[in-house]
Amino acid sequence: MDLEDQYDKIYRYCYFKLGHRQMAEDVTQETFLRFLESRDYCERGKKLQFLYTIARNLCMDAYRRTRTEPLEELAELADEAPENQVLMSIAVKTALSQLAEEEQELLLLRYVNELTVSEICGLLQVSRFAVYRKIQKALKRLRALLDREDFG
Repeated sequence: MDLEDQYDKIYRYCYFKLGHRQMAEDVTQETFLRFLESRDYCERGKKLQFLYTIARNLCMDAYRRTRTEPLEELAELADEAPENQVLMSIAVKTALSQLAEEEQELLLLRYVNELTVSEICGLLQVSRFAVYRKIQKALKRLRALLDREDFG
């Protein structure tokens, strides 16, 4: 596992969970510090699952400490982005925010962080069938929300 490749993915995961850029950066750094300090555990395998478990636990701790609603920041878009791309991005973000948190997390892990179904199974401690079923259900709900807004 290449830690440099995983850094951005863990940051995106933390940002999704916390909704705050600075907190996500802090939690991401703390995640990798704890991961590197725990070399004896890492040598037993399942490094990626261990990394996400640390990140998830630290995100929960950070959220509990703040006890505030996550900030809703729009995704950073390039100035030269066409209007349709901006509208689609806003529509997708809005539709995603209407999904259950578990569905949002599954879609983030699978399609943004590009984890395999096997890796998600290990991380969430559920069967492959359950992961496939939940991802399909989340995608179906997302499509329905986008269709309702005429973006489908």
